[in-house]
Amino acid sequence: MGLNYIPSCSLLFISWLQDHLLPCPFKYLTGIDCPGCGFQRSMVALLKGDIHQSFLLYPPAIPLLIISVWWLADSLFKLDTPKSVVKKTMFIVVALIITVSYIVKMARL
Repeated sequence: MGLNYIPSCSLLFISWLQDHLLPCPFKYLTGIDCPGCGFQRSMVALLKGDIHQSFLLYPPAIPLLIISVWWLADSLFKLDTPKSVVKKTMFIVVALIITVSYIVKMARL
């Protein structure tokens, strides 16, 4: 019973999550996607195990997760140098990915 119970609970959670995504206030007010639009749907796709769909929905999602895990690990274990070189570099790379992704998305509209 234990092995069959866990997947159904996770499917129920993912289904609930899909039905309770937060609306984007920027898009609501302006009618234009913000640079973060698609992140929630991308995370749901990742929870389902669909990396390709996650990337298509919001390319910066996986880099954002990686940098979040790094920052959490760094705050617990002090992995970075005193000048935070790795964090700064990761931040710049993720910011560039978000910017390029947003420009490509807006050019397609």
